[in-house]
Amino acid sequence: MLTTLATVTPDPLWGLTAAFRADPRPNKVDLVVGVYRDETGRTPVMAAVKMAEARLAAAGVSKAYRGLAGNTEFNAGLAALLLGRDTGRLARQYTMQTVGGTGALRLLADFIAVASPGARVWVSDPGYVNHVPIMRAAGLTVERYRWQADGGALDADAVLADLAAARAGDIVLLHGCCHNPTGIDMEIGVWQAVAERCAKQGLVPLVDMAYLGLAEGLEPDTEGLRQLVDALDTVLVAASCSKSMGLYCERTGAAMVIGKNMASLQPVGGVLERITRSNYSMPPDHGAAIVAAILADAALTACWRDELEHMRQRIVGNRRRLDDALAGLGAPAALQNLSRHKGMFSMLPLDVDAMERLRVDHAIYGTQGGRINIAGLAPDQIDRVAGALVAVASETIGTPA
Repeated sequence: MLTTLATVTPDPLWGLTAAFRADPRPNKVDLVVGVYRDETGRTPVMAAVKMAEARLAAAGVSKAYRGLAGNTEFNAGLAALLLGRDTGRLARQYTMQTVGGTGALRLLADFIAVASPGARVWVSDPGYVNHVPIMRAAGLTVERYRWQADGGALDADAVLADLAAARAGDIVLLHGCCHNPTGIDMEIGVWQAVAERCAKQGLVPLVDMAYLGLAEGLEPDTEGLRQLVDALDTVLVAASCSKSMGLYCERTGAAMVIGKNMASLQPVGGVLERITRSNYSMPPDHGAAIVAAILADAALTACWRDELEHMRQRIVGNRRRLDDALAGLGAPAALQNLSRHKGMFSMLPLDVDAMERLRVDHAIYGTQGGRINIAGLAPDQIDRVAGALVAVASETIGTPA
């Protein structure tokens, strides 16, 4: 059996991570993996999480199976966090705990394959590197719509023009906020236009909500999703608690299906449970129990909100300081737009060769496609990163502005 296996190319992101770890240079900078780091370079455990874990440990909650849908308190709390306390919205949703946000995406992809096997999934170009493999692994056909215009801005006209080719029943995969990899988000007016496009053509949005609270804040970051829910009969949501709760290795996420009314949701739970039963059966409880405890307690919720806002403000500050450093060095104009982006990532206007030179010559690691993790920068690294970017960019995109 093993002799028939073909060699598989390693995942490029984790390959770069391995190369970074093996790099002996003391001044190396990791801007590859999408984790938040504080001012000291650590990925901290949030104080609210620690307090919730202490309470759970003291209570000695049973380790018995939770059921195929996972932690019901977590499901209800996350649904209210995303949709608000509006009883009309909440009555139209079915939420199920999953193995991280990636697990939610795969579960919903399998759900689409069952409910609408002929549907095509439209993803942004550029977009999250794992969206296409996940959808194709479920047997779905993938199409692309343009996202980024010259100058690092959203090309809303191109988005709507490309989606005009979608047919009824197709899925439009959208980033809820903090677009990965570009950091370019839709304004609420564009969300409205996309909702109108979906309603007119019978399209179903799938919103990937991986970075809640890291763009404009918790409430503003849900406005686009809620716009879709209020305008359309069917919306799918994949949510992750990795970034907003710092629960990366706990693999805590949820899949949500929103229907026209409660009656339309009747078969949804059974279909989703059948899919997970033949896959991983049920998700682990620890991360979900932490989230449920935080969202059920006003003091813990307030603590978490304050910590999340501090994280967001630190990312905003990193963007501003890096922009200022680039401007001070006379960087090419194409590099001087990072402050307009949202969330952890931005996509540099550098090709594969330039990103390789950044790694080899300057010990600064980003993805081959040009994505860098702004949240991974320590304060004492910003000036050196800016200088390296200017040196590499001057060879690639021309003379300084």
